[in-house]
Amino acid sequence: MTTDVTIIGAGLGGLTLARVLHLHGIPATVYEAEVSPMARAQGGMLDIHEDSGQPALRAAGLMNEFRGLILEGRQAIRVLDLAGTVLLDAADDGTGGNPEVLRGELRQMLLDSLPAGTVRWGHKASGTRALGAGRHEVTFADGTTVTTGLLVGADGAWSRVRPLLSPATPEYIGMSYVETSLFDADTRHPDSAKAVGSGSLFTLAPGKGFLAHRERAGTLHAYVMLARPRDWFANIDFTDSAAATARITREFDGWAPELTALIADGDTAPVLRPLYALPIEHRWEREPGVTLLGDAAHLSLPNGEGANLAMYDGAELGEALAAHPEDIEAALTAYEQAMFPRSAAAAAEGVQVHEMFYGAGAPHSLITMMAGHEQTP
Repeated sequence: MTTDVTIIGAGLGGLTLARVLHLHGIPATVYEAEVSPMARAQGGMLDIHEDSGQPALRAAGLMNEFRGLILEGRQAIRVLDLAGTVLLDAADDGTGGNPEVLRGELRQMLLDSLPAGTVRWGHKASGTRALGAGRHEVTFADGTTVTTGLLVGADGAWSRVRPLLSPATPEYIGMSYVETSLFDADTRHPDSAKAVGSGSLFTLAPGKGFLAHRERAGTLHAYVMLARPRDWFANIDFTDSAAATARITREFDGWAPELTALIADGDTAPVLRPLYALPIEHRWEREPGVTLLGDAAHLSLPNGEGANLAMYDGAELGEALAAHPEDIEAALTAYEQAMFPRSAAAAAEGVQVHEMFYGAGAPHSLITMMAGHEQTP
């Protein structure tokens, strides 16, 4: 393959694509807005699914390295009610197929698997334009540009590459989460640590809830979910951590203190994360020399699939390009024709999961679903 490959975004999807191409002897350059791999925290726990994330890592030749990152016991799940009463306590018996890893460690594993210089840090894409004959130009925030014969947008929800293919923009789904962490929780926050248990905690009610994961070294990573308009959150000054924490905590008056402590006693400043989604059936007509993967292509309601699908997209695109090295358009067509229905199905499932978690039947709708999974052979 002689076409130069430019990937915008060094997230899990873009890096998986670069790794699979590297294994097939196809060089690629990844441009990333962050100035270094450690420029910011990379998020919390990810369960890597046996039908998407794991096949992608297998295609990338990294399964052994991946197994070394798995945090044992983290597939355990607890569901508590608002008073802190345990409704479901499912231990991790070692037979689950979706092991948990830290997103930052997974990303670093992918970075370490690439040749030096593959990722160009500190390159924030500010715009793109078509040059004709399948070539495109990317402009970066510092005024520099690059032209390429194959441009892949792996640059997330607010992709600068997407406008080349689609006018769609993400829309707010009516819910946001506020993220915080508690450190050395077994010693400093024992009641919350006990509530979370050894894996994940779900305490849900219509329109709100707490999700938390146990990470390394006794860290609890918590997500406080609230169905509120953007304007409601805009009236909270998140630069004043104490005031913002107090305001969010008031939305959970009457809930068990070991639950509200997940936000009230956080050891990090609360971070607002508004949730957006693209249309479920988002797709585009084939345009020469450019495509999308991951959230740039199919941002959806959170359902545990986002990172997995991004990696799967990256692996599938890499394999398609390796299978059609002299016919880039055939490779992109094959990739997109498989990706569109796959991502639409995942997005539709995300809507169902969202209703299960935060709809009128919460939390019992989640318990019913989990009981059904346990009974499925």
